[in-house]
Amino acid sequence: MAEVFEGAVDRGLEGIVACTTKISFIVDATLNYRGYTIEDLAAHSTFEETIFLLWNDRLPKKDELEKFKRALGAEMALDPAFVKVLKEIPTKGVHPMAWLRTAVSAMALWDKEAQDSSQEANERKAIRLTAKMGSLVTAFERIRTGKDIIAPNPSKSLAWNFFYTLTGQEPDAEMVRMFDVCLILHADHELNCSAFAMRVTASSLSDIYSAAVSAISALKGPLHGGANEQVMVMLKDIGTMDRARTWVKEALENKQKVMGFGHRVYKNGDPRAKILRQMSEQLTKKIGQPHWYEMSALIDDTMQGEKGLLPNVDFYSATVYYSMGIPIDLFTPIFAASRVSGWIAHAFEQWTNNRIYRPRGKWAGREGLTWVPAEKR
Repeated sequence: MAEVFEGAVDRGLEGIVACTTKISFIVDATLNYRGYTIEDLAAHSTFEETIFLLWNDRLPKKDELEKFKRALGAEMALDPAFVKVLKEIPTKGVHPMAWLRTAVSAMALWDKEAQDSSQEANERKAIRLTAKMGSLVTAFERIRTGKDIIAPNPSKSLAWNFFYTLTGQEPDAEMVRMFDVCLILHADHELNCSAFAMRVTASSLSDIYSAAVSAISALKGPLHGGANEQVMVMLKDIGTMDRARTWVKEALENKQKVMGFGHRVYKNGDPRAKILRQMSEQLTKKIGQPHWYEMSALIDDTMQGEKGLLPNVDFYSATVYYSMGIPIDLFTPIFAASRVSGWIAHAFEQWTNNRIYRPRGKWAGREGLTWVPAEKR
């Protein structure tokens, strides 16, 4: 007789507590990192400072922050031998997240400390992974468009270097600040699918690169990281404000899924979406294409009024990134360039009190069967 597990669940482990964490948590209608609300950090912090907070459970002192920024800056560039390999990875018809997954896996081969599991080595590898993730995303775009890869400026921020290595031009300061806030907003989000994947792999005491590849693989899925890309595709398909009015009503009547709405945990709205909505309004006006925000706001207001559904982080981040001139299929890789900071925080926390994940499954199959020869079946 199979063992019976009381309380066993299916459907995505919804509501199940899988670990104790001090990294990030949804409290009422907001998200906090290490006790600081996302609104506070978005208004005052930087991505680099937020990374330090996630990894160290405290904000850095001024000299610590400067040292941390220098360490990140020193690791942004990609090894020339590694770049040669990157240029050999196919890009035509390849999803950028599949390319990124392969690139991160290959990057470990150039890290002499890849198999060193000491805390000191893991901290250095964490710096390398975080510093290089944005460089890999922009390298993909440069390679697939036949352009040379641009070396980052180590004295500048991760946000500034993303635009610089993407376009080869010094970016607009206001846009850099907004992108920096986007990186903060996406840095961590409780025990989401990719963070859980990171922790599961880390719990086996595999190396940090392997764990990051697991997380990237989870983020690639359209139910997790790919939604922001789908939102922009949806908006471009709608096309105009006039069409938006009829489209959203038809979508609701036909029970068609409207991308970027609803959330498993937030019931009173995603606080990140509120910040991004303001950003979307500013940026679309800045580039002379306010209709993208106006369409989004119309859909948002209609969904709230008709269905009581509120936008999540993906909905307005789509128009924000699009207004920044970022190719649509790079939206999810950008998510990875931010979320790698949170993934690493989860790996660090997992290793402080590790036990390999080994859940059980509730048996729902047949029992008592016995083997018979093939000719008698």
